[in-house]
Amino acid sequence: MKFFEHFGNYTMFLLGLFKRPERFKVFSKQTLHEMSSIGVGSFGIVSLISVFTGAVSTIQIGVQLVSGLVPDYMLGTFVRDSNIYEFSPTITCLVLAGKVGSSIASEMGTMKVTEQIDALEIMGINSANYLVLPKILAGVLTIPLLVVYAMVLSIIGGAISGVMGDIISVDEYVRGLRVDFVPFSVWFALIKATTFAFLITSISAYHGYRTEGGALEVGRSSTMAVVYSAVAVIIFDYILSDILLGA
Repeated sequence: MKFFEHFGNYTMFLLGLFKRPERFKVFSKQTLHEMSSIGVGSFGIVSLISVFTGAVSTIQIGVQLVSGLVPDYMLGTFVRDSNIYEFSPTITCLVLAGKVGSSIASEMGTMKVTEQIDALEIMGINSANYLVLPKILAGVLTIPLLVVYAMVLSIIGGAISGVMGDIISVDEYVRGLRVDFVPFSVWFALIKATTFAFLITSISAYHGYRTEGGALEVGRSSTMAVVYSAVAVIIFDYILSDILLGA
């Protein structure tokens, strides 16, 4: 029953975002600020994770190809597909669920317990529209770009790992990258990234917005935001894969 209660409150929360919208100038300024916070602020951690994800993929997949039954260049194909289809969108968004999600929840929770949100409502401002909708829009715009960046870095990291570990040459690796490439795989990753971005930002804002009490409750809301966002990412990873890739 608790799930349905939260689901109903979450749905009403999303519907409330579009009541009494703010002026476009104010909204666009807030959105640009949030895009800088989410996108630029996550640049470093995404770079680090992506390079090492690609590097580890090359090493682990390369170990499975030592039999000689599979051409060496197929290593590049396997690394490409594993990172584009799964590792880059899913792992990147799971990390962002921790970084971005906790930040949004703690910010919203602090504003709620210090009655800043109540002050906005008294002034006749739709606080959800003013505070939350720019965060959701910024996440939907920037996180897919971060995922594309993660794809490129993971493939580069795989090449560096393959050369340094004497697993595969650059020419063979690049040849594998070009074999049987399906452009839809990139669109599939972007669809997943956009969905995950919406889930992370909206769920985190929801938990932060409903915070009641003091500093202890802000920490609990932040924790719940990260946990529920990560669970939602995993569940929708399966759902989208089944819908878009299932036979």
